[in-house]
Amino acid sequence: MNLNIAVLPGDGIGEEIVAQALEVTKAICKKFNHELTYKKALVGASAIDAVGNPYPEETHELCMKSDAVLFGAIGAPKYDNDPSAKVRPEQGLLAMRKKLGLYANIRPVTTFASLIHKSPLKDELINGADFMCIRELTGGIYFGRPQGRTEDGNTAYDTCVYTREEVERIIRLAYSYAKKRKNKLTIVDKANVLATSRLWRQVGQEIEKEFPEVETEYMFVDNAAMQLVQWLKRFDVIVTENMFGDILTDEASVITGSLGMLPSASIGIHTSVFEPIHGSYPQAAGKDIANPLATILSAALMFEYAFDLQKEGALIREAVDASMKEGVVTEDIATGKAYKTSEVGEWIVNYINNK
Repeated sequence: MNLNIAVLPGDGIGEEIVAQALEVTKAICKKFNHELTYKKALVGASAIDAVGNPYPEETHELCMKSDAVLFGAIGAPKYDNDPSAKVRPEQGLLAMRKKLGLYANIRPVTTFASLIHKSPLKDELINGADFMCIRELTGGIYFGRPQGRTEDGNTAYDTCVYTREEVERIIRLAYSYAKKRKNKLTIVDKANVLATSRLWRQVGQEIEKEFPEVETEYMFVDNAAMQLVQWLKRFDVIVTENMFGDILTDEASVITGSLGMLPSASIGIHTSVFEPIHGSYPQAAGKDIANPLATILSAALMFEYAFDLQKEGALIREAVDASMKEGVVTEDIATGKAYKTSEVGEWIVNYINNK
């Protein structure tokens, strides 16, 4: 198969972790006789610094022409610490999601036996946890309308807007995944307070009737946050709006042991994007110490979701599991010797080559 991917390292540690995921991708393609074509492009703070736009048109055109996008992370302190900045790296990510029609972010949350000791929760609460969070990506408060927020130092506002079409398509997608798993779906909202959440619940209750084989429950977001801490294993598929999904999946990732271990797939109308859920970690940029495993696992999702190459994705997961069992990991999860980002990537590539 011919694989044509766009590579967007982004900012901070993005260049280092994407480099390792790309090497793993090359190794897999060689192993399974696939032809790989890729091209790099700018996004985020690096794009602002170079051309003044966090998501340049050239980058968008490359993404549209590609079969998949392998993405790193965005964000830089000089923009985070400047409240008056008119252009921000995060605007590039939002623009990419909107222009590519990436309405659904798929975040699998699983536990790793070698990481359970890193969780703030007791072993019995998380051992064996395995669920999926489906986060709506192109609506809600992050894309508030009308645009043009008032920020005069005294008053600020953001608006949260959802349409029936946006809610229907993400809930239907969630049901399709629930049917492939354990036939259980949790729809998370704040319907007791927010009008947009009441729309989510109304649409959910309408669609629920079409899927009688799926156990459907509705949960307020504050209760869901508590349940993730108290009873993580009760969940199978969660679907929720943009901001709630952002917060809940970060919470879940830390509970399972490390933010640096969870991949994600953003899918929708055009080209899908595969990325780790963590940020750009600028403090570690250039030090070769960042954990590349979430990005490497995102490459596994890319093979599975974008190209329907299940064996290729499975071998990447096997290699990551093996590296963790052997203790070939970076300092954030190491219990003994800490390996460099590049060393972890090299070990995984060698494992793939020798299988």
